Amino acid sequence: MLLPKKLKHGDTIGVIAPASPPNLKNLRRSIHFLNQLGLHVKIAPHVNCKYGYLAGTDEQRLEDLHTMFADQFTNGIICAGGGYGTSRIASMIDYKLIKRNPKIFWGYSDITFLHQAIRQKTGLVTFHGPMLSSDVGKENFDPFSQAMFNQLFEPMFLTYSKDISPLRTISPGEACGEIVGGNLSLLVNSIGSAYEIDTRNKLLLIEDVGEEPYRIDSFLSQLKLAGKLEDAAGIIVGDFSEAEPRKPDESLTLEQVFNFYFSRLDKPVLSGFKIGHCLPHFAVPLGAKATLSSLTKTLHIEPGVT
Repeated sequence: MLLPKKLKHGDTIGVIAPASPPNLKNLRRSIHFLNQLGLHVKIAPHVNCKYGYLAGTDEQRLEDLHTMFADQFTNGIICAGGGYGTSRIASMIDYKLIKRNPKIFWGYSDITFLHQAIRQKTGLVTFHGPMLSSDVGKENFDPFSQAMFNQLFEPMFLTYSKDISPLRTISPGEACGEIVGGNLSLLVNSIGSAYEIDTRNKLLLIEDVGEEPYRIDSFLSQLKLAGKLEDAAGIIVGDFSEAEPRKPDESLTLEQVFNFYFSRLDKPVLSGFKIGHCLPHFAVPLGAKATLSSLTKTLHIEPGVT
């Protein structure tokens, strides 16, 4: 486990768009928030580029990522948005460069693939949290989500409890381990690749957006068949927004799907975490050690910076 250095006032944040084109209006609005945190902002050269559904060509997006990690005057990197495209550049990334220049890396959704690849190749703790054009730059970006950025300025223990949102125990127990995971569909896409999700003795975080129950069922079936559910020490079920079936009378509910895959596991599984495509959005350091308990209905997470 390699912890990035904490930020301090006056530091510079690099902004990249390694997946789809960001909403530029929201991105511009988000810069004001970062400035209020006492940070300078450096926009990568190709953030404004478009190549179909991608924010520039693979080479351009890769160049921006490498440039920001190599730049000694950039202290952290926040992704502008998600969408699609990070798996296309994963095999071309210079992971030795990242390991030589460990720094804060923040995003979620399609960025899940980069979180996995970077962690498995370097051991660097990265952050699953709100992105600039997708969340921060929107008018409804809430104070709770804003406060999650404080963990970048000082090593702090995080606790998620039922005081934040109602939590449901699907399978009882208590377990410790590093948090891994993120967007469920991206985790499934990683199977069979060099960046396949490793859940052994880990706390697996899953979340997704816009997927009907049958699709989530198929994703979880793949994880089960690949041994990923059995290997995990515990499972953190985050937010699954826009998951309503188009034909409710012909569908299982999301709760039924989760019960089928998780209720018979001999490990803690809790659902209801506001982690994912939602507001408020509880940001977590991936790779950091944590404890998940159904006894207290809490998730305790160790600091993600040093």
